[in-house]
Amino acid sequence: MPPPRTLDVAVVGSGPNGLAAAVLFARAGRSVAVYEAAAEPGGGARSARLFDADVVHDLCSAVHPMAVASPFFRLFDLEAHGVQLCRSEAEYAHPIDERRAAIAYADLERTCAGLGVDGARWRRFMTPLIERTEEVVETIFGDFRRPPRPGVAALLASRLVGIRAFRGTEARALLAGVAAHAMGRLPSLVGDGIGVLLGHLAHTSGWPVPRGGTEKITEALVADLRAHGGEVHTDARVADLRQLSHARVVMLDLAPQGVLDVAGPLLSDGYRRALQGVRYGPSAAKVDFLVSEPIPWRNPALAQAGTLHLGGTREAVYAAENAVTAGRRAEEPFVLLSQPMTADPSRGLPGKQPIWAYAHVPHGDPLDATDVIRRRIERYAPGFSDTVLASRAVSARELEAYNPNYVGGDIATAAVTVRQVLARPVVRWNPHQTPLRGVYLCSAATAPGPGVHGMCGYYAAKAALRREFGQTEPVF
Repeated sequence: MPPPRTLDVAVVGSGPNGLAAAVLFARAGRSVAVYEAAAEPGGGARSARLFDADVVHDLCSAVHPMAVASPFFRLFDLEAHGVQLCRSEAEYAHPIDERRAAIAYADLERTCAGLGVDGARWRRFMTPLIERTEEVVETIFGDFRRPPRPGVAALLASRLVGIRAFRGTEARALLAGVAAHAMGRLPSLVGDGIGVLLGHLAHTSGWPVPRGGTEKITEALVADLRAHGGEVHTDARVADLRQLSHARVVMLDLAPQGVLDVAGPLLSDGYRRALQGVRYGPSAAKVDFLVSEPIPWRNPALAQAGTLHLGGTREAVYAAENAVTAGRRAEEPFVLLSQPMTADPSRGLPGKQPIWAYAHVPHGDPLDATDVIRRRIERYAPGFSDTVLASRAVSARELEAYNPNYVGGDIATAAVTVRQVLARPVVRWNPHQTPLRGVYLCSAATAPGPGVHGMCGYYAAKAALRREFGQTEPVF
């Protein structure tokens, strides 16, 4: 770490939430420094040239429906900071068997036309959400301390009930694939809530990718922080909270286990036990592929989609997710796949293209998922293996080494259950404030939860600005 100087705020960790918090403090006129243990900032929002200098691979997060919808990023204005968000012709798709697939387009009517018996029901389900999308997003991205507006509460409640009413294979599979982003037992209230949020966003702000890679979001945040006098220190591991005694306020963009590691002896017994009781969920096992040509899908419509859920029928998705939640490897695991060049041709070259994929696996699984994911793709795209020029596997355990916030490979930073959504990570009126004076938790382990949206850092920074500095005026 660099030699300490007196600071208003020290931020530990430079994921999107840590950087969002730092940006707010810097824009509020506070001296702020970010300390990142890795060699570069970004946490889960980093990119790399893994196999070729002209091909960009996203290392963790890749597709960003939450970033484009996020109230924080709307205030920040990614486009004004040079981040171009690119959309594919189809937002996401879900192959069901060797021939059939369900596809969600930005165009609601086009989507409905492909859902057969459920087309009209999909329209009735999505239209009220689309019409009130700003209020829906504001509610779901809230800090859960204020009740939603009555009309929105009733709308969301009706959607959570109605999401189970679809009858056709295609619509049920489409919604199950989105619900599987919860990485937990299905069906569930949390999974259905994610289905409502991400499902309707496909028809509003979309599921875009940043032109040039996810790293562009991180670069924009870092540039803005520095433009307002903030600092970012990499290769600067904080092993003990007392290393930051030179800062008036400390923001921890850490998983609960990371908080215990740096501050355990300083915490009250009750808070320490509560953090120790946080449950972590199933994990991701990731594979990056460099391919010579687009994936040869049997169903050519799948080539239009930026994101694909390889899970089969709703029943198959549920079975796979419930197996890994119970600690067993699924026979046919759910695979999330991104083909970024459908939206952003700058990511590669005509004969060299990146493919991003991960399989859901049990917590802490050491599995190299290369063959598992190849087989899952081959089912829907025979000949895919012949296009692979190179690949790199990162097991769940290795994901934790890449980013310690992913305990055991849990990229949600803590299991996304009803209890751990409403009390995230522990039961406190302000979940971002710890019992230690001036120390706040701002990671995805707090409300509103995982995703590249910056809202955990936004809420934590607003609370600290108000409580520690007496500042309540907007900083944007």
